[in-house]
Amino acid sequence: MTDLPEVPGVLGADQLRTTVAAIAAEQAGDGALPWYRGGQLDAWDSVEAAMALDVGGEHDRALAAYGWLARHQRPDGSWAAEYRDGAVTAPAAESNHAGYLAVGVWHTWLCTQDAAAVDRLWPAVRRALDLVTAMQLVSGAVSWALRPDGTPDDTALLTGNASLHQALRCGIALAGLVGEPQPDWDLAATELGTALRERPAAFADRSRWSMDWYYPVLAGALTGPAADARLAAGWDTFVVPGAGVRCVADRPWVTGAETCELALALTAVGRRDDAAAQLAAMQHLRAGDGSYWTGLVLTDGVRWPVERTTWTAAAVVLAADAIAGTGPAAGLFADPAALDRPAREARDRPGKIAG
Repeated sequence: MTDLPEVPGVLGADQLRTTVAAIAAEQAGDGALPWYRGGQLDAWDSVEAAMALDVGGEHDRALAAYGWLARHQRPDGSWAAEYRDGAVTAPAAESNHAGYLAVGVWHTWLCTQDAAAVDRLWPAVRRALDLVTAMQLVSGAVSWALRPDGTPDDTALLTGNASLHQALRCGIALAGLVGEPQPDWDLAATELGTALRERPAAFADRSRWSMDWYYPVLAGALTGPAADARLAAGWDTFVVPGAGVRCVADRPWVTGAETCELALALTAVGRRDDAAAQLAAMQHLRAGDGSYWTGLVLTDGVRWPVERTTWTAAAVVLAADAIAGTGPAAGLFADPAALDRPAREARDRPGKIAG
């Protein structure tokens, strides 16, 4: 049985095991991992849920979710923005959805050292990140989506770009692992990191949303004093003591995923106690079966929307793993240097991964 992380006084291993089981219960027989059974599926959230399955030792289920995505990838490297029961319900191609598979595949490698899985999924990762780099704008930011004619939209979103910064770094690590360097990805990651740090005008103004506040820290674009300063600047705007993080600054609505993602950002800058406090603050969203409600409206105590999503539960598992720091993939967020070490070690060992 896989040893799950524990966050003393917040979540024990048995509680997290129950949460992983709640995520697994929503997976379809063909591997599809939607928000909830019968609900919508998008590539980004499906990858996040699969990552939580890997933390919980459900490796076959995680690989089934990645396999579903590989089978449904379009020739240009994208996925539709939304599927339901395998059918496309929103055809738009979003860069953030394309990029995140690289994070998931690198995460599964860290968890399992499964070379065969990396070999199977690498072509899908390569197509997806090639698309991402093709969508990069002159500013260094990446367009949020393709227009119907296949050209990149002029708008770039900060949260999505921060996630893409992490995705490109994971993709670069995977490229080193399989022995297929991708210099275009290196250049794209460098330019994107510069845009995230120095060119705020390159991104649409969505500063009302908490994700735009903490995501550059979570994804490793901001580190050191710059990361500390950013977290301090938005703290009083978004953090509701004892309840979690507002999704939007001017709404009385806290959400579990955003709270856990802030915990990941705090862990990345070494503030594990503060991260654990945020994880504790959102436990009012936990349901009896270990799943998690998406959010709570503070003014009337109503859970909204009335849904328990796999990606909210996954954010809990990933935050707990990062805070505990004991799992093989815990450093994915907290220790950016961990992205490179296993690849260097693997290249020194015999095995299928070698081109």
